[in-house]
Amino acid sequence: MFRILILLIIGIGVGYLLRGHSFTKVTKWSIQATVCALLLVFGVSIGSNRSLIDNIYDFGWQAVIIATLGVTGSIVAALVAQRLLKKGGKP
Repeated sequence: MFRILILLIIGIGVGYLLRGHSFTKVTKWSIQATVCALLLVFGVSIGSNRSLIDNIYDFGWQAVIIATLGVTGSIVAALVAQRLLKKGGKP
């Protein structure tokens, strides 16, 4: 866990130093390619898990409920924050 955080902090530092260089244009493309590759690998691992595929209906409903509540909570929090910021922070 600490290894991941240390690599993240180092990456932030390198990105800060290299901002504005042509390297950042390549980074945007490589991030999209990496995300697509990770989604592909994630899909393959889900598809190869027999017990998960057999219970996809049960897991699917749980995922829909969790996603819906997460999106709803985010929208409510954004609306509350917007109202507080428009009033200058006064409730």
